[in-house]
Amino acid sequence: MTTTAKTPSRVILRDSLISLLLYILPIGLMFLSFYISGSKPWLQATSEHLGFRAPAFVEAVFNNLKTWGLPAIMVVVGVIEFSVGFYENKWTKNERTLDIVCFILPKVVLRPMIAYFGLKLLPFVLPDAKNIFAWVPFWWGFAIMAVADDLTQYWYHRLHHQLPLLWRFHRTHHSAPYMGMAMTGRQNIIYTAFFSQIYLTVTLTYLGLGYPALFVGGIKSLITTAAHSSIKWDKPFYTIRWLNPIGWVMERLISTPATHHAHHADTSDDGIGYYKGNFGNMFFIWDLIFGTGIITRQYPVAYGLKHYKEEEWYAQLLWPIFKSKKEGSELAHNGPVVGDEVEEAPDPVVVQPVVAIVRAEAV
Repeated sequence: MTTTAKTPSRVILRDSLISLLLYILPIGLMFLSFYISGSKPWLQATSEHLGFRAPAFVEAVFNNLKTWGLPAIMVVVGVIEFSVGFYENKWTKNERTLDIVCFILPKVVLRPMIAYFGLKLLPFVLPDAKNIFAWVPFWWGFAIMAVADDLTQYWYHRLHHQLPLLWRFHRTHHSAPYMGMAMTGRQNIIYTAFFSQIYLTVTLTYLGLGYPALFVGGIKSLITTAAHSSIKWDKPFYTIRWLNPIGWVMERLISTPATHHAHHADTSDDGIGYYKGNFGNMFFIWDLIFGTGIITRQYPVAYGLKHYKEEEWYAQLLWPIFKSKKEGSELAHNGPVVGDEVEEAPDPVVVQPVVAIVRAEAV
């Protein structure tokens, strides 16, 4: 697996400008709708859920997803995956320890701490801005939050693959030689701590978009978790004729096992793996817009890194604070920045925007 790819600066500049337009798009469309309807909601009494209030049981579901709900789902699905042998003999003690620590630490300690201190700090940084955008109608707030959160993570993820100096902070997620619930949250602690969209979401919540953020966060968690599952739940959409139209739309809109598993493949030689692209987290459409996507409707045979040295779990979690003792490892003292040679093939990101390479329309 070649972990990083040389990306021309002009391509990154072009895609950055396109991203600015995408960030602005839902805001521009919102004000266009106000202009057409003649409404001025910012002059009305503010409300975090202006124009929409979910039923109490729906709110409870999404609130619980943020606490115990999603972890409970992941544990149940993980047990099923393990029971049917999806992990085979690859879930060694070292891999198991790393996966469990990465499952618990961010959810129980890191992310709640970032959100807590962020909401404590923001009143000092932006003292007069609390709930300043609470007048935004729910569905427009949902669109703004969804784009802001997921497009920001797309870029965070993409740059960790395309800038060699950042690769080792994300490498832990790709070292797993399997897909499944066990490795969903498997990340270096520094990569997790600087998740750019966490800070963006906390800020927008402080500014008054907390209610839309609740639902965006819940839906995104379900989609990204399902995309990592070793259960190929999307396959019926490609193999059952009457489901094909739904599958065609779904695989272009959101991440699925087929598209995200390709990102975790240990090779691209089979025409299925695509670790130099398919960066989308909740939305796969970013990969179509920027030409970094490939759709095959097939699943890789093997996952992980060809040059994986099974580094100690603490080195994978805490590099560069702790380094690996494995000679030649990317995580070792004086180890290589990238563990294998960067291919000189044309970079996939130069594919024309809004085009995905569809290698096969059926399994």
